[in-house]
Amino acid sequence: MTRLKLKTLREMNDQDLTEKLAELKADLAKLKLEKSKGTLKKQTGHIKWLRRDIARMMTLLNERKVKK
Repeated sequence: MTRLKLKTLREMNDQDLTEKLAELKADLAKLKLEKSKGTLKKQTGHIKWLRRDIARMMTLLNERKVKK
């Protein structure tokens, strides 16, 4: 999984951002479930970065909403 850069996020339109946000939230939920079951082995660090990417996307969407 590659990290999302702010530059690429700014180039996306609102619809693409919301779709990507939903995808990342689903991935995060899956990783959290695996963590709670104890089956998460190699991807423990991905949870932190997914949370940050989700926050970055939500911030960008809120900034765009305020500008409108």
